[in-house]
Amino acid sequence: MLQAQAYALDSGSTQQPLAVISVDNASRSLSKQVSSFVEQYAPNVAVGLVSQNGLRYFRGAGLEDLNAELEEPRWHGSTSSNQHVNLFSDLNQWMLKVLLAPEISDHLLHAPRQEYRSGFEFAEAAKVSTMSASRFLQQLRREGYLDESSRHLVLVRRAELFRRWRSAAMRPSPEMRMRFHIRGSAQQQIDGLLAEQEAEACLGLFAAADALGLGHVSGVPPYIYVPKLPRPDDKKWRALAVVAASEIPDLIVRQAPSPRSTFRGAVRHDGLVVSDVIQAWLDVANHPSRGEEQANLIYEKALRSIVENQN
Repeated sequence: MLQAQAYALDSGSTQQPLAVISVDNASRSLSKQVSSFVEQYAPNVAVGLVSQNGLRYFRGAGLEDLNAELEEPRWHGSTSSNQHVNLFSDLNQWMLKVLLAPEISDHLLHAPRQEYRSGFEFAEAAKVSTMSASRFLQQLRREGYLDESSRHLVLVRRAELFRRWRSAAMRPSPEMRMRFHIRGSAQQQIDGLLAEQEAEACLGLFAAADALGLGHVSGVPPYIYVPKLPRPDDKKWRALAVVAASEIPDLIVRQAPSPRSTFRGAVRHDGLVVSDVIQAWLDVANHPSRGEEQANLIYEKALRSIVENQN
């Protein structure tokens, strides 16, 4: 991982460094240890673990297409019936949003809104591979989250599903506290920054809740989600400087832990890209600055009806 980081810096690449480790034999517990190590010590480095006994594990932004077939450790001799799929991987979170979208206002979530009779129809609408959709839907059925009596794909036992989803989102994400070099209206400068980078940045957490009309907590610096934290010499961020933890920032730039789900579901409000209502609920829930209070308000006003109507 150190070599990958050094090579990326030396080459001036803007891509996320990727370190791939090959071993003769590996276990599921080893992949968990690798994930924990990377999260703690090298969150900006993507990592792959492959072994001759069949296990292949990849972790990092931009690897979701690869993970469509390699999301979880796979063993020789296993069958599709006993392979486990992480329901809350980045791409799977997006597909959950697609299944829920018909019941959520389009100003709160950007996603296709229709009924699906087959995995193929669903994959086409969600713009994912048929393999990814098939494995995702099989796991939903295996865990009892699809209504077997319906002719369409309908989620059930949603209260438990959302509880697990929220727990899965409880993981740290690298961030940078930043301040504009030129003092002035921070909000105007933030709006300009988002307008310039609309495909690569969006409002998140409490700022997103405010933009969605669901705000409740004030005094927290605006969070901006990006697929990957900017490098110090990135010209797109030259108007900003990193500040110490003891200083008050104008904004906090956070690397999205689930970039595909975050940016695909994002909506537009007053010309700004804003993370969707489900994402805002997930992200504020464990924030130390009255996050639970804000999450409860979002749930009561926007999510309770879709979570508790069908269980």
